[in-house]
Amino acid sequence: MSNLESLYQEHGQSPWLDNLRRDWIRNGELARWVARGVRGVTSNPSIFEKAIGGSDDYDEQFSALVADGREVVDAYWDLVTTDIEEALEILRPVYDASDGEDGQVSVEVAPSLAHDTAGTLAAAEELHQRIGEPNLYVKIPGTAAGLAAIRDAVTAGINVNVTLLFSLERYDAVIEAYLTGLERRQGPVNHVTSVASFFVSRVDVEVDKRLEAIGTDAALALKGKAAVANAQLAYELFTQRFSGPRWEALAARGARVQRPLWASTSTKDPSYPDTLYVDSLVAPDTVNTMPEKTLDAFDDHGTLARTADADFDAAREVLARLAEVGVDLNDVTAQLEVEGVASFTSSFDSLIETLTAKAAGPAQPSGGKA
Repeated sequence: MSNLESLYQEHGQSPWLDNLRRDWIRNGELARWVARGVRGVTSNPSIFEKAIGGSDDYDEQFSALVADGREVVDAYWDLVTTDIEEALEILRPVYDASDGEDGQVSVEVAPSLAHDTAGTLAAAEELHQRIGEPNLYVKIPGTAAGLAAIRDAVTAGINVNVTLLFSLERYDAVIEAYLTGLERRQGPVNHVTSVASFFVSRVDVEVDKRLEAIGTDAALALKGKAAVANAQLAYELFTQRFSGPRWEALAARGARVQRPLWASTSTKDPSYPDTLYVDSLVAPDTVNTMPEKTLDAFDDHGTLARTADADFDAAREVLARLAEVGVDLNDVTAQLEVEGVASFTSSFDSLIETLTAKAAGPAQPSGGKA
């Protein structure tokens, strides 16, 4: 049994692939990842920018769409929908075998909608109806404006992957949106599922930068500790919110927990172990979505042990010590949310510019004799 398979079967954590490319879908690479133990796929605007803008795999379909009169932005969504639908078909056996626990593929609403509640909900509804597969996750950013959209999408029976979560406070609000959405739903809730994507490594990148600027021994001793502690306390919050009378009433209706999904789990600092953000966050009812390099590393030498809830008090101590040396974690997570939205928006806009240039065709020479 591979480490990826053991991660799920022995520890209840689902390994997902954080990448999607048309050549992988069509040459069997995605199916091979599933055979190795991958149980879901996540995508985002940056992933599609690399996939579509960095290859010619999409040129034939794009040229046909443009020739047929499609606007560039509409053609982009046609390209994305094609990939998502084909990936959903590959993952569908996992979805069926797990009774809907896994086997999902995520697609994100346009990042420009991150602060537009009504626009986000409308986009989520459109993607849900357009693709129409039960193992689709629509990604909605967990911004303040996204909370009501998340709640209403869940009420409407849309499966939601809440993305760009960094702070415990916002994560708590996302759980509340999910629970309220289920409570308001008139229809059955047993097939409504959700994950909450809590970003990990980016927290260390920013906190470590601030610790280095402070420069004291006490500060430098905390490098590489903030992200894991923050995520571990998110798991504690998950266990608290999905227990007790309120949750039991929903569970009696067939409701499912909103699993924490650890995102941004490749290490950015080469001095840290390459499986740090997997090894340290293993626990039941969780997902870890990893780029292929991290999946390979964990499958080769990852540590299989339950760690996410091993010592919540130690995690709280890390956050307390960060405050003592002068790192404001609330400021860090607020900054990371802004940067995350900006990064996805930039990727989306860059890809649209690339596609617009392709639609215009090769540049014509100016002036000169024939």
